[in-house]
Amino acid sequence: MHEKTMTFSVHDDKESEMKQTLTTVYDALREKGYNPINQIVGYILSEDPTYITTYNNARSLIRRIDRDELLQAMVKAYLND
Repeated sequence: MHEKTMTFSVHDDKESEMKQTLTTVYDALREKGYNPINQIVGYILSEDPTYITTYNNARSLIRRIDRDELLQAMVKAYLND
């Protein structure tokens, strides 16, 4: 009897965490009346945290994400869809 080997990927967990964080930031920006896409892109391009509201701790959350990793995940998701 053979048992299946479970695989574990830190990379997949990291991408899932980034997506969850980005969704939280997106929701906070939308709730405050901002255009979330424009604000997030502004932050990614400039790394200026003032693009992100402090509402619901969004600014602190997004600063925990490595921008290079985020861009890689975004390009990968865009090209795979």
